[in-house]
Amino acid sequence: MKNSFMKPALSILLILVLFVNRIFSQNVDLGSWNILNLKYNPTEKWSVFAEAQLRSLKFYDNFHYYEYKGGINYGLHKNVKLTLAAGSYQTYKEGGDFVLPKNNDEFRLWPQVILFQSVGKLKIEQRYRAEFRFTSNGYRNRFRYRLGVAYAFGKERTTYKPFQINVSNELFFTDQEPYFERNRFLVAFNYKPSKATTLQIGYLHQFDYKINDETGRDFLQIGYFIELFRRKSSNTSVVTDIKDN
Repeated sequence: MKNSFMKPALSILLILVLFVNRIFSQNVDLGSWNILNLKYNPTEKWSVFAEAQLRSLKFYDNFHYYEYKGGINYGLHKNVKLTLAAGSYQTYKEGGDFVLPKNNDEFRLWPQVILFQSVGKLKIEQRYRAEFRFTSNGYRNRFRYRLGVAYAFGKERTTYKPFQINVSNELFFTDQEPYFERNRFLVAFNYKPSKATTLQIGYLHQFDYKINDETGRDFLQIGYFIELFRRKSSNTSVVTDIKDN
């Protein structure tokens, strides 16, 4: 039984090692992508969240981006979640830590729909997001689609399993030429020391096509997620959710 739990963990660690080796063998700088997320569930259907992100183009150097956002979620169905959120997104020029002038100073409002489906032990997520962007370069629309797969494993602890592997790929589109804007790929390993906390480490590759608000690179992603429940809540959806960013 122990070996069956260890094999997936060793597999994801091997994948991450291979990705990092590929990055450095090609002399590509590995940036950092840091996430702090807090979520509170007052009922089984409603939840609110706040999140902050800090990113650098080199390994904890050349910090060029930060964001903070918050929103509200509603569980329309056990397989459907609706979100409305807003936030501030700040992008600085390359070449150092928070170099001025900024590339982009943005306020963003975004509604979102997430569809969940379980196939065996896998949980499949489809996320649709529309972004209404008030930037320093004018108003823009953007549309995002993310497809993700999550696999939770390990000895079950009351209502959750302690380990999770997730893989996702996200496409970004606009309503102006050239329409395609960005592709973002993530493979991550999550560890839940308790029901309320999740630690995440992953590799993220971002490719940008002719945009100036953020530079596409390879990143080491580190996340800390805190999820709180109202006393006597039976909400257990946290077990296999793919983390949002």
